[in-house]
Amino acid sequence: MLPNVVTSLILTVSDDKLTIPRWFLSMLGMDGEMILPSAEFGMLRRPKPADSEADLLREQQELLAAGGQSTVTVVKRPDKRRGDAADADADAHEQENQRDVVTIEDLPDEIPALTPAKKSRFKKERVRFEDEDPEERLDRHDTHISAVLSRIIERDTSAVPVSLPCITGTAFPKVFHRSVVESEEQERAPRGRKSIFARQFAAQRPKKKDVQSLNGSGSSASGHVAFSPLESMETERPESDVMGRVCGPLLLSGQGLGIANSAMETMKIHEENQARLQAMSQSEILEEQRKLLAQLDTRLVDFVRSRKAQRTPGSESSSNPVHREDILPNSTSTELDHTIKSQESQRDTMEDYEEDENQLVVQPPITGEELPIKPQKVWLHMDKVEPEKLEWTRDLPAPSRLGTNQAMQARFDFAGALIPPNKDLPTHLGLHHHGEEPELAGYSLQELFLLSRSQLNQQRNLAVSTLANVLTKARAGEYTSSLKGSVLSSLLDAGLLFLLRFSLDDGVEGVMSSAVHALQALLVSSDDEECLDNAFPWLLGMATFPLLPAAQEEEDEEDEGLDEALKETAKEKEEKKTDHDVARQDVVKGFLKMQGLPRLRYILEVLRPSPRVVLNILQILIRIARHSTAAATQILNCPRLMDTVVSEFLPCSWTPAVSQAPSSLYGLPVALAMKLLRVLASAGRHACARILNSLGGKELLSRFVVVEPSEMLLEAGEALRCSTEALRLFAVAAGYGQACSLYTDLYPVLVKRLQAGNRPCASSEAVLFLELDRIRALLVLLTQVTQTAGCHEELQRGLVSAQGTECPPPPPVLWSHVTGLQPTVISSLKGCVRALDGSSQMSSALILLPSYLLYVEAYYSQLYVQSSFQPVQCLQELESLTSDVLLPLISHQVMQNMTSSFRSSSVICNPRLSAPGGEVVPSLPGLSCSRLMTSSTMAGSNSPLSLPTALLYLLNTITSIHKGLIKKFSRLILSDAVLGYLRSCVGAMPSVSHMSAWILRHEHHLLYLLLRLAHKLVPVDPEVAKHASLFHQVSLALLSWLLPGSEYLAHELMSVMTFSHSLLPEDGCGEPEVAALAELQLQEKTSPAVGSLLRDALHHLPSIRGCYLTHLAYLEPSVLSSRDRYLGRNPFVRSHLLPELTGPTLPSDWPFLPLISLYEQMGLSAGGGQQVESLPAGSVQSATHCLQWLLVLESWREQALTVVPPVAKLARLACVFLCSSDLFLERPVQELTWALFRRLTRPAQLEALDLGSAPPGLASFHDLYSALLAQYEAVSFGDPLFGCFMLLPLQRRYSVIMRLAVFGEHVGMLRSLGVSLQQLPVPLEKFTSPVEDSLPLLRLYFRALVTGALKRSWCPVLYAVAVAHLNAFIFSQDAVAEEVEAARRSLLRKTYYLTDEVLKNHLLLFRLPQQNSELGFIIYEQLPSIRARRLESIVGTEEKGGER
Repeated sequence: MLPNVVTSLILTVSDDKLTIPRWFLSMLGMDGEMILPSAEFGMLRRPKPADSEADLLREQQELLAAGGQSTVTVVKRPDKRRGDAADADADAHEQENQRDVVTIEDLPDEIPALTPAKKSRFKKERVRFEDEDPEERLDRHDTHISAVLSRIIERDTSAVPVSLPCITGTAFPKVFHRSVVESEEQERAPRGRKSIFARQFAAQRPKKKDVQSLNGSGSSASGHVAFSPLESMETERPESDVMGRVCGPLLLSGQGLGIANSAMETMKIHEENQARLQAMSQSEILEEQRKLLAQLDTRLVDFVRSRKAQRTPGSESSSNPVHREDILPNSTSTELDHTIKSQESQRDTMEDYEEDENQLVVQPPITGEELPIKPQKVWLHMDKVEPEKLEWTRDLPAPSRLGTNQAMQARFDFAGALIPPNKDLPTHLGLHHHGEEPELAGYSLQELFLLSRSQLNQQRNLAVSTLANVLTKARAGEYTSSLKGSVLSSLLDAGLLFLLRFSLDDGVEGVMSSAVHALQALLVSSDDEECLDNAFPWLLGMATFPLLPAAQEEEDEEDEGLDEALKETAKEKEEKKTDHDVARQDVVKGFLKMQGLPRLRYILEVLRPSPRVVLNILQILIRIARHSTAAATQILNCPRLMDTVVSEFLPCSWTPAVSQAPSSLYGLPVALAMKLLRVLASAGRHACARILNSLGGKELLSRFVVVEPSEMLLEAGEALRCSTEALRLFAVAAGYGQACSLYTDLYPVLVKRLQAGNRPCASSEAVLFLELDRIRALLVLLTQVTQTAGCHEELQRGLVSAQGTECPPPPPVLWSHVTGLQPTVISSLKGCVRALDGSSQMSSALILLPSYLLYVEAYYSQLYVQSSFQPVQCLQELESLTSDVLLPLISHQVMQNMTSSFRSSSVICNPRLSAPGGEVVPSLPGLSCSRLMTSSTMAGSNSPLSLPTALLYLLNTITSIHKGLIKKFSRLILSDAVLGYLRSCVGAMPSVSHMSAWILRHEHHLLYLLLRLAHKLVPVDPEVAKHASLFHQVSLALLSWLLPGSEYLAHELMSVMTFSHSLLPEDGCGEPEVAALAELQLQEKTSPAVGSLLRDALHHLPSIRGCYLTHLAYLEPSVLSSRDRYLGRNPFVRSHLLPELTGPTLPSDWPFLPLISLYEQMGLSAGGGQQVESLPAGSVQSATHCLQWLLVLESWREQALTVVPPVAKLARLACVFLCSSDLFLERPVQELTWALFRRLTRPAQLEALDLGSAPPGLASFHDLYSALLAQYEAVSFGDPLFGCFMLLPLQRRYSVIMRLAVFGEHVGMLRSLGVSLQQLPVPLEKFTSPVEDSLPLLRLYFRALVTGALKRSWCPVLYAVAVAHLNAFIFSQDAVAEEVEAARRSLLRKTYYLTDEVLKNHLLLFRLPQQNSELGFIIYEQLPSIRARRLESIVGTEEKGGER
């Protein structure tokens, strides 16, 4: 067949050569390409297709007879994998006389497929670079055996005798009969199913004892070893120990050699390999092992090791255990991270176990006796046992114990509990699986995500319900001590919200129910809802912060450079975001964007699920309504959602339930549905009007307020909750001035309930607390109605005088409608105070007392502004109330205990109390009340906040009406507990977040009311006046703490207390004179004393107050809105949702606000460069008042400015120079700025001044300094004050960039920087020590001195600084780099040859800096010897003392 093949070849002739294709030569067993010279080839006749085999043979004989030489040349191609292209010829020549080399280059990775392979979509998407070499990429991914076995060197067998095959008497092989094969098979019982040929071929193999006889020893040629060389290298054992135990090759048997003594030949190969290994060092062995493992396919390595494991006897395994590291060298892949990213596994660090790694013993194959079910012969195709397919039926191995610091995958049971990795649980619990680590019980989060998309309903249901339990425990903080990272954050990043949204659409009710439960566990916190419900009856308790995530600033590169009209609005940007982006920033908003509300409506309306699902959906809707007004509006706008809730779960008539736990809630009142209406109504007055009018809210209120809970035909607790929520909804509506017509209709019922409120009775303690909540809700309702009625006359007058302007209509309730409630409330209040003496009713009285006190305050505050007000009668009532109720309550032991717990329970003094108890993610804010409820009593029903706050609120109102009663309440302020609490608040720095804001707001109310009462007592009680300074410090601290929604309190503090003479007693006790004496040594002769500046500032306190109130005018809308809420002007209240929580109302640096406003007003916020010729009217006065107030604070209230870092103070004070070209030259401004600058440069303040950190609001201090340099060059006129500001950042410890800017870009300013050494408020040593190490700056120093840009008469401070640093540099002999040493020599040589003898002497004879000397430093009389030697070694001349 060869000639036929040759004739069909297509040969290539080029460059006088003929090339035979490589693929043809490979068929002949040759490597390379065959190249024939065309000249020689032309002498032969070219084969024709018609030539026969005889013709080709004849031509071959003619060529041989002519004695021609072979014209074929075998070209060896270098192995590109080994990179030996350059050494290919050398290797060929070297091995020419040694051994043949077979290069396996074209060994395929896999057998070619018979059918065309499928095109991969993913392969086309792989990234490829244009400059990437395809061969390098192929070599990088080539893990085939040919990558390692690419050069096979044939062993020299010239001296080995040739063994001929045995001669037999049969012409053909023996025919094998099936019966014989089956009988032999039964005897040997081979494993697995094999063909007849394979079974017979296996039976023909020589037996073990025959091989031993061939070897001539008692060991098998293919005997087993305890460790292969590869294994021993992995465990880093000495090779010599291993070689001593090896008795034969592990993988090679020699059966493919085709000779009789194959075993002996195999042993020779094995001995040769061992000899080579013994000649290598251990490091070389490990290096070769690393190369092999890097090149070989991992599957091939596993195969080799499995062969070793199968052949290793059990005795050897037990004596030489195989470690896990030996079997799995890449075991690091099992140690994943603790955090889950894109559905990665969670890890938990188990620190309770000692390091005890189990030995991994290879189990023998499963036998028929171990099978749980024995196969029967009658079963079809079950007559043969296949052990490898039945391995999964055997018992699981025991869980391994891990090291203390080794990470393990977090696994959970179906209840969400974390399972320790070493806990051995029975398999009947269903916690084991067939995935990774089957011996470990529990499911990882990754596996739960996978099961949630299973085709089996039960698996989806199980996975989602387990995730719900995990979420519940994560929100409770049960994994905090066991897991690293946040489970909630990891799950949300992995797409949990999308998974739950998909599961809501599942057609299986169980999966849908589990998804609703998981969504409720993700969004809702029962502890948060309980805290908000408990705080509802407190002072302004119905107002809450929206649960909005913190706003994230996004840089819009697309809008840069566009006009404002062309830029996208925030709404357009929000609409363009994907669901993933929205959910990543805000979980609730992401759920709304995924059309979650219509799906919940469909579940409620169509699917009509079980009671648990209904309650979960209502809780989810309540949490969404608390998110924001926009979210609440979406709930109201969702088609048929609220109609379904009201019609199905708030019916006006219903059939009583048969059992305590009804199977369906449809057609029965549900308290959560009423609470949902109340939370929606709190979002705004328009939402409340829609509920009352469109959803039938008024009818619902009439139905549930009138009917007694005992008559509702519901479970007692649920009936009380429904009634309570109805009263709360009524109170929210009355808080807007709405639904007040119902009050007049239901007045008899409400009065009856009020009269029965002081006699609560219940069958159990739980029902008693529900009954007390109902009474408190009733009192809140009556309080809101009273406040609304008090606004009737004002609105009536406004309606007459409005003349077309917008004014709310007067409410339908009049003041006369509520006057009859006051006697009943006062009677109940007295009863509660008397009940404090009895232990049985004390707890109930403490719960009800705050609500009664708040109602009394609302009544008298509104009575005072009514036209029917009778002063004499009112004063008598107040005196009676004080003597009968208030004074006994203040002196009661219960109140003493509450005031003593202020400090320990305060969130201001103990910020750790508001730390999150569970996991909190930024995209899903919450109150995290679980920790607060357990570690403090502030959030409970018996909170020490509610009763003292309500009492102080009433006392402030009474003392405003009857000023003669003020002194009677001094006992409350002078108590040690209250004073200690106020002192603790002075230095406190509470953090603001959603976790702390809701309770901080109520504590702010307590502090504000304490300070208002103390401020009234200071003028009338000398004992209280002794603590006036403390009250002022607390008022300043509170001013910077107040949160959004409390703008009215901030306005009141500024108007009444912050700038009050009575709270600044330093004026009357000689403090200005003391301050003047303290700074006497720092004053210039031309500067006034600080004492006179302080006295002048105190004299202008009213003007200073007006200045600050003017600059805070931008808060006027917020102040008015907050005032309506605090003064009970309900018809003007727009929403019970407070403004978004973005931090405190006022900035921490509010005392600098006039200066900052003036700077921004001048248009210099970009950093200087503009000089204003004339300032707006009043600018000098505004800046003066601001500086006066800052001087007062720095002198007497330094604690109030500790929140402002010194670098921020310096930056704000620099606005004096930047906002105008001549403002700093005004006499009062300059005097005050000098005083503030000296206080800022005191030693303690100077050490704390860090110019390396960026001031708040600026990118860096260097940018501000650059603007100051430009301004100084333009308008300074050599002003010493401005010059001191320029010199301050040039201290040695600050960045060299600012010194380089002065001596490089702005060297011209040195001519006008004439600050004297005596005017410099900073020690000169701060500029000269340590020695300057910046070579460019030193060169600039020298250049400025030599060129005359820096002279002592112009700039004495920097002249002394430059001389000091240059002297230290040129005479330093420290070991430095060659470049620095060359610069030293150069500068010293140039100094020696200076013509300016004065400068030369200063540089050479400088000794020490001395600020009070004429030069700013002292010099030697003659050059010291060490300097002289240094100078002589460099200059090469000998100095003489007289020549100087």
